[in-house]
Amino acid sequence: MRKFLGLVGVVALLAACETAPQDGANANASGDSSSTAQTLAPAAGSAQDFVVNVGDRVFFGFDQYNVNADARATLEKQAVWLKKFPGVTVTVEGHADERGTREYNLALGERRANAAKEYLVSLGVDAMRIKTISYGKERPVALGHNEAAWAQNRRSVTVVSVGAGS
Repeated sequence: MRKFLGLVGVVALLAACETAPQDGANANASGDSSSTAQTLAPAAGSAQDFVVNVGDRVFFGFDQYNVNADARATLEKQAVWLKKFPGVTVTVEGHADERGTREYNLALGERRANAAKEYLVSLGVDAMRIKTISYGKERPVALGHNEAAWAQNRRSVTVVSVGAGS
């Protein structure tokens, strides 16, 4: 009985490792067997296009809201993209790490979101296309009680509005 169960286990493991065939079996519903990379490419002007090809976030130092050189480079790419797609609106979210009070971090997140917005506006993006919101420390992207996690949480994120595009 033990040998039989072992054999069943090996067969189950081998079946789980089987890969899908690479011929026309993966063609899409229209019968097109175009490459997976083309199928997965985000639509121009979409929220996914923005995240993948531009970058949606900038980071800040501890207790800071000034836009540093790295943040400026990302925001400059965002401004170019936003000018290319003038029908798109965005929300800039401000975030903070877990240290400090809720109220303090909400205010700091607001300053971060506004700093990113002001830089985008200085690059020629219409201010009416940009909303801001602060989440303070309420929406961490990295959990942890160390500098690596805190550094990821000190950010602003530019979010393309759903249904936006041109």
